[in-house]
Amino acid sequence: MSSPAFAGRRLAPVVAGLLAAAAQAQTSTLAPVQITGNPLRSETTATPATVLAGDELVLRRGASLGETLAGQPGVASTWFGPNANRPVIRGLDGDRIRILENAGASFDASSLSFDHAVPIDPLVVERVEVLRGPAALLYGGNAVGGVVNTIDNRIPRQPVRSLGGAVEARVGGADAERGGAALVESGNGELAVHVDAFGRETSDLHVPRFTPVDAGVPLDPATRVRNSAARASGGALGLSRTSADGYIGIAGDLLDSRYGVVAEPDVTIRLERERLALAGERRGLDGALRSLRAQFSRTVYRHQEIEGGGEVGTTFDHRGSAGRIELEHAPLGAWRGVVGLQGEEAVFSALGEEAFVPGTRTRSLGLFALEEADWSGGRFGAGVRVERVRVASDGDAAGAEPRFGAPAERRFTPGSASLSNLWTFRPGWGLATTLSLTQRAPTSFELFANGVHAATGAYERGDASLAAERSRHAELALQWQRGEDRLRAGVYVARFANYIALEVTGNTVEDVPEYVFRAVRARFAGLEVEGRHRLLEAPWTLTLEGNASLTRASNADTGAPLPRIAPLRALLALEAAQGPWRLRAEVDHAARQDRFGAGDQATPGWTLLNLALARRVALAGSEALWFLKLNNAGDRLATSASALQTVRDLAPLPGRALKAGLRVVF
Repeated sequence: MSSPAFAGRRLAPVVAGLLAAAAQAQTSTLAPVQITGNPLRSETTATPATVLAGDELVLRRGASLGETLAGQPGVASTWFGPNANRPVIRGLDGDRIRILENAGASFDASSLSFDHAVPIDPLVVERVEVLRGPAALLYGGNAVGGVVNTIDNRIPRQPVRSLGGAVEARVGGADAERGGAALVESGNGELAVHVDAFGRETSDLHVPRFTPVDAGVPLDPATRVRNSAARASGGALGLSRTSADGYIGIAGDLLDSRYGVVAEPDVTIRLERERLALAGERRGLDGALRSLRAQFSRTVYRHQEIEGGGEVGTTFDHRGSAGRIELEHAPLGAWRGVVGLQGEEAVFSALGEEAFVPGTRTRSLGLFALEEADWSGGRFGAGVRVERVRVASDGDAAGAEPRFGAPAERRFTPGSASLSNLWTFRPGWGLATTLSLTQRAPTSFELFANGVHAATGAYERGDASLAAERSRHAELALQWQRGEDRLRAGVYVARFANYIALEVTGNTVEDVPEYVFRAVRARFAGLEVEGRHRLLEAPWTLTLEGNASLTRASNADTGAPLPRIAPLRALLALEAAQGPWRLRAEVDHAARQDRFGAGDQATPGWTLLNLALARRVALAGSEALWFLKLNNAGDRLATSASALQTVRDLAPLPGRALKAGLRVVF
């Protein structure tokens, strides 16, 4: 694979050129419509969702999706150090959480192993939408826990009639970040061009003084997380033909990233990804169809695990193609809805010392339909999805040491169905109810793994006889909104008939404990509360915000807690604003986690104080936002209960650090 054309060292002249054009440029913005899980573009939905965009996203943007979404209700992270940090939603992670780019599939290896990063840099993301709870109906069985959809404008979707763009620079933080991004868009109202580039470099993460523990052996006290530095660069080029009724476009992007693996002090991962995407939409059609949306993408992903001497230990290669089409039909009486078709094909291989899974090919094809109707009891929705999934193993490669056996293949037909209702029983008050049945086909590693997994420090063994995972979900939420004030409080429960868990057997293989993928009964239950209240209007606006979430997850066969479940977490923030100024103070609290699975241990609670100051500035036809953030102002030692125990002992959460940034939109 080739390295990205937009390397970090070339970013400075790009930024300078864009700033030179700022004086005569204007910006183009998209309407703030929730995209994820909302194909009918309804103003409100029954599914709980979080949206980060604009100034809020700029201030919360981190080096990874997991860090960016920290503090959102129901969201935790795998926290394999600052670089490999995948979102966890309501206690579910890995293949049960779908990571999307502009509602399309993102092919990588992050769900296979905790030390594999998600190849999406938040620096070039304009909007992040998070669906909490099952989204299998629209996105497949591996969205049983939720969806994280990153949205950019690399394929322009609205007419662009002038030159515009944005430049962002950031420095500081616990990882001593030096980073920046720039994008420019231009068009004549019909043709639109988008170009962006970014670069980021970080040092080993600064943390409060602690004693690292490696394989049970205490090391010297430290204030840095070993081997956690990183650097990344990338860019994209997109072209669209747009009109008032839709668009059709193409974009290509490149990413090159190198980062250390905190669990292995002499291992560095080099990650490269190339992606080509096509997308289009046509609205305002007459006849039976009212709109059509389609997209296709092709991804070539590779990462190499490089040993201290420079030799390549293991190479992971993942190549995938995905296509999706949605058709919105004309109203049928009170009913309006969409039908869609989604297909994906992924070819995966792992070669080298730590290859614990064989080469595999996974194909899926899904057909779905979603319908909505307004009635006296609110807005009622119903949907169904049927998939056909094929997972094939190449078995042992010619001449290789026997491990995976002969080639094998499994076929599954997962189905999902959902019912929802949003009842507005008084002005501003609503009651949201959802019921769903979901099925998820086992992944290639759950079926065919057989080897030592260095990231988990375990010998993992798959089970080729596993059946599709089946679950039932129910959720009830009360929501209220009046002006700037809002409140949502909900409870949910999920019961899995055969939850595919990785369980310790008590045996030792190749000097590490053996873990086996097994189907067990499991139960998840939780609550989420989030709200916002305007305390004062003038001369300063003063706003109180907060959220709290709790998930309890157990093996229903044994009653034992499931591993790596985040404890009760609550965030309370006070924000003051006047004119261009914005000040924010937030207290982030996690309770002690005393419910832990086999091989784990209790995680201490913690409380962190974060402060932020931001100001908007007008610059000759452009607008700038500069900010200062002081995170973990008390320099408290904190660890993540949703991280692996081996990494928890090596990589605490970031210590006290000041970060500064500037974003110019023109």
